[in-house]
Amino acid sequence: MSTPVLRDSARLAPAETAGVLALLRDAATADGVRPLSEEAELRLQHGGPPGGRDVLVTDADGAPLGYARLELGAPGSADDAEAELVVAPRARGRGTGRALLSRVEELAGDRPLRVWAHGDLPAATALATARGYTRARVLLQMRRPLTDADLATTPRLPAGVTVAPFRPGRDEDAWLRVNARAFAAHPEQGSWTAEDLRLREDEPWFDPSGFLLAWRGDPAAGGTLLGSHWTKVHPPGDAGPEPAGEVYVLGIDPDAQGTGLGRALTDLGLAHLRRVGLEQVLLYVEADNVPAVALYERTGFTRYAVDVSWRRTP
Repeated sequence: MSTPVLRDSARLAPAETAGVLALLRDAATADGVRPLSEEAELRLQHGGPPGGRDVLVTDADGAPLGYARLELGAPGSADDAEAELVVAPRARGRGTGRALLSRVEELAGDRPLRVWAHGDLPAATALATARGYTRARVLLQMRRPLTDADLATTPRLPAGVTVAPFRPGRDEDAWLRVNARAFAAHPEQGSWTAEDLRLREDEPWFDPSGFLLAWRGDPAAGGTLLGSHWTKVHPPGDAGPEPAGEVYVLGIDPDAQGTGLGRALTDLGLAHLRRVGLEQVLLYVEADNVPAVALYERTGFTRYAVDVSWRRTP
């Protein structure tokens, strides 16, 4: 058998990107979980901020056997380097994962390195622990059915608040401001930029009718955005064999927290997903966010899958 080829670059060629996307689909089918985060997939396809690297292992014919996305951040940054990696099902058990991780560690240098393992699969756990990594973050995927009668109820909104769909080209600045305030302590979500939002508006799944914004006052006449529930629809094969909805981003401005707006927007978003014909919805939440996990469990969500961020300090 020929020796695999490993290399890294700031950006893959279009044909290489297409090959990696096919690898991701194969891995998702084999493992039952999405192998890379949405953010890593977007950066694979469109590039990302300075410091990002694509690491690719191919066979002698150029077919991808494994892929890793590494984010080093801006020059001089003291933040941890972060990576995600995936091995093609046909190439497992041959040292491909070790080769990818070794190259990522070399590129990270003296920086602490975090590596996401989606699905918390045994092979990923074995590789991480053998190389001295420890669990740093645990992200739960929770799911619930969308066939319950309680989704038909009309939620009670705070006085003076109305809900309307997102208006592309008009609501971006207001949404980004509230998103930054709502997720000020979140390591990824709170730092979204206009470009991050634009990329998602250009995705095939984007549907403004499922992007619900809560306003105090008329949004066309200086109203104030208080929060939003952005839903997403996963096609078959993306989050399982059947299509599924997602509580994609649910954010409430700190000034509007404690008013019941979050629960009302949650109910409106779930009702929208059921109206478009979906039978299941998922969401992601940090495992150590005990109040949020308990809230979701009370509303019918159960734990479905686990993503783990493994960390190593050189």
